[in-house]
Amino acid sequence: MEQELSPFDHLRDLLDQVLIWLGSDLFAYASLAQFAVIALSLGLSWLLARALRKLLGGVHLEVPILARIAPFFSPLTVPAFALLLIATAGVVAEEFNLPTYLFDIATSLLTAWLVIRFAVNFIRSQALRRLVASVAWLIAALNIVGLLDPITRTLGAARFSVGDVSISLLSIINGLLAFFLLIWLALAASRLLENRVDALSDVNPSARELVKKLARIALVILAVMIALNATGIDLTALAVFSGALGVGLGFGLQKVVANFVSGVILLMDRSIKPGDVIETQGTYGWINHLGARYTSIITRDGTEFLVPNEDMITQSVINWSFSDRRVRRKIPISVSYECDLRKAMSLMEQAAHDIHRVLKSPAPAARLMGFGDNGVDLELRLWIEDPQSGVVNVASEVMLAIWDAFHEEGIDFPFPQRVVHFANDMPMAAPQSVQAEDADLEQDPALDAGKKS
Repeated sequence: MEQELSPFDHLRDLLDQVLIWLGSDLFAYASLAQFAVIALSLGLSWLLARALRKLLGGVHLEVPILARIAPFFSPLTVPAFALLLIATAGVVAEEFNLPTYLFDIATSLLTAWLVIRFAVNFIRSQALRRLVASVAWLIAALNIVGLLDPITRTLGAARFSVGDVSISLLSIINGLLAFFLLIWLALAASRLLENRVDALSDVNPSARELVKKLARIALVILAVMIALNATGIDLTALAVFSGALGVGLGFGLQKVVANFVSGVILLMDRSIKPGDVIETQGTYGWINHLGARYTSIITRDGTEFLVPNEDMITQSVINWSFSDRRVRRKIPISVSYECDLRKAMSLMEQAAHDIHRVLKSPAPAARLMGFGDNGVDLELRLWIEDPQSGVVNVASEVMLAIWDAFHEEGIDFPFPQRVVHFANDMPMAAPQSVQAEDADLEQDPALDAGKKS
């Protein structure tokens, strides 16, 4: 039985063949002719691709589907035309029994270029795109020079055991490639599903978020299971290990798990949902996103707070739009005792009625709350239905309108004042310190001498 050559033996034989070819056939007529045909094919392909882009430049702007796919297929035109021309030249050369080894290498390289360029167009990340392209080019180069099969056999023969499981280096590499590919596909499918779910406007926002999270988790778990199976590992052998791993992760990632479970609970009981206007821990804003670990809250000034989901359950949360988006605001107002209270209350109601954000039904209502030390305490009660637009700004508009109305009608705002009464029948006694100073002055002879002089 003939012994199989190792990858190093194949590489040595390949280098010997290349050196022989460089010494004898590099400047042969057949080689120069193939180089010329390949160069002409590449130049002609570039011209054809440029002409095609100019021809379709104005058309794809009018057809939406072409405008969407044109950037995707535009980088593939040059290698596609070159592959077509060089493959045709190779077929013609074979018909006339001419050498085609350079045509075969160029065809393999162009095929790899076309496939790799087509595949990486689906990847958005530039770093991941470069990594995938580099690995694909390495595999294509090994396949072209004939080293892929011997390297694959060598990696498959290198095995080691973990308990009862025997794993080869080839299976580990296949598992890693399958893992990254399947995870990428799972996340891409998850994003596509999320876009579809977001388009369902008749579904509750909490239900949409819950479906998106469960779908992403299920797809990622499925991708991991398939990747482990691709390595040749029996999944039943990992039952004990996975149990111990789960206990370890439960202790080590306790907060992460708590936030994740809290997020699922928030979505299921629908206590808060995207779009709700809430106030928690001194933060007022509307919920932008419910993540697996945190809740994103955007305030009125554009600041985005990331609050852990666990805090949204354990801390007090004011949901301004939980069951009804209508919110009542109370604005305290004080007027002086000399003014007409009924007129002041009517002006307050009319001022609030003129603000466009204040609801006309229920109508604004002014109430007498009490008699204070400095003035009469009134309170204006009004309703709004857009708390996401702010509740302080509408109160400011109403108070400014009340200020203008009161000044036009001569109604005064009170200010702190105190009245002090002095009893006329009781002489005011000087403090003891002042009396002591007067006694000292009377007994001082120096002062007496000064007075006489």
